[in-house]
Amino acid sequence: MATKKFDLVIFGATSFVGQILTEYLFTHIGLSRKIKWAIAGRSEAKLNELRSSLGEGAAKLPIIVADSMDQPALEDMCKKSRVIVSTVGPYVLYGETLVKVCAENGNDYCDLTGEAYWIKQMILKYEKTAKKSGARIVNCCGFDSIPSDLGNHFLQREGKKQFGKYFNQVRLRVKAMKGGASGGTIASMAEMIVAAKADPQVRREMANPYILCPEKHSYSIKQTSVKGPTYDSDFGSWSAPFIMEAINARVVLRSNTLRRMAFGKDFSYGEAMLTGAGNGGRIKAIALTAGLAAFAGSMILDPIRNLMNKFVLPKPGEGPSLQDQLNGFFDIELMGKNDKGDKLTAKVTGDRDPGYGCTAKMLAQAGLCLAFDLDKEDKAGGFWTPSTAMGDLLIDRLNNHAGMSFTLLD
Repeated sequence: MATKKFDLVIFGATSFVGQILTEYLFTHIGLSRKIKWAIAGRSEAKLNELRSSLGEGAAKLPIIVADSMDQPALEDMCKKSRVIVSTVGPYVLYGETLVKVCAENGNDYCDLTGEAYWIKQMILKYEKTAKKSGARIVNCCGFDSIPSDLGNHFLQREGKKQFGKYFNQVRLRVKAMKGGASGGTIASMAEMIVAAKADPQVRREMANPYILCPEKHSYSIKQTSVKGPTYDSDFGSWSAPFIMEAINARVVLRSNTLRRMAFGKDFSYGEAMLTGAGNGGRIKAIALTAGLAAFAGSMILDPIRNLMNKFVLPKPGEGPSLQDQLNGFFDIELMGKNDKGDKLTAKVTGDRDPGYGCTAKMLAQAGLCLAFDLDKEDKAGGFWTPSTAMGDLLIDRLNNHAGMSFTLLD
């Protein structure tokens, strides 16, 4: 691995998130002998256009042409790089071949998927191969699920310091968030809904909070989540369902199993959005719940979904404007409790829109962390979560270079 031409390759660099990530990475590290990187995708013309948009200083940024379905081209790309950062979704349609090649060739890999069922299939198919080759495969390195998974990691670390034990109950609440959706994200969500509609087995798997945990996990409780307008006495606010819980909670629960149930067999985790106190907060919670239900319903019905895709929703490659990205942010709190009654609250914030500006920086720093902070001897091959693969190392990077903060409130 040390003799490879590149430290990391951004695959899918011309996608909506890929372009933001490439621009951030070029601004952050530039081109130097210390960090060797390249951009990759299926269209040489679009890659050249992206490189030109970065200015004359990027003229020597290497380009690799490879299609997500072209295994020989992906193998050639992987032979040149230690770490592959993938933004090519929906991953259920375009992601498997690259994961297979990375697992077989020992490449470290990270992506921003939120497709739990697809991740489960990849674990079942390629985890043994990754363990044998030494490939560290880390999914969900964007807004889903770094703030949740690393936020829980940070809270548990501080709780152990203060109280001598981990929290067996953690609740994440989104206090405030501003951002937009891209066509790629909408397409990924639509693919999951269509797959669930078509196959009862997929529906059952997607509803299982332990879908990403080993089959013989030892959890002893039934997980609960906010399904509708609910008053949250711990936070003094009404709350509504948070759409990202569907992937975030499953990643956090997997992290506990990878830590050999360090947080307990009765560890529970849930997420929701805070809408405020009083009647105003209750009305907002009702409206938000209804809006989520309406969106899910429209995705299930083929004619309505097709009309929305044609006239309402952003197309793949489209997304929030630069101004919207710069004006976006997120403010999240996590409260932990243990069986002694001890409590602690942590805050996680980001300075750009969650799904794109912040996600691009999270994914870039995850790739750099795998490339430069985590020796092969420090972490074995296999499928890891962000917190179990990189933990404090990635938190430090995000605090220092990605406009994020992990802090305690109590």
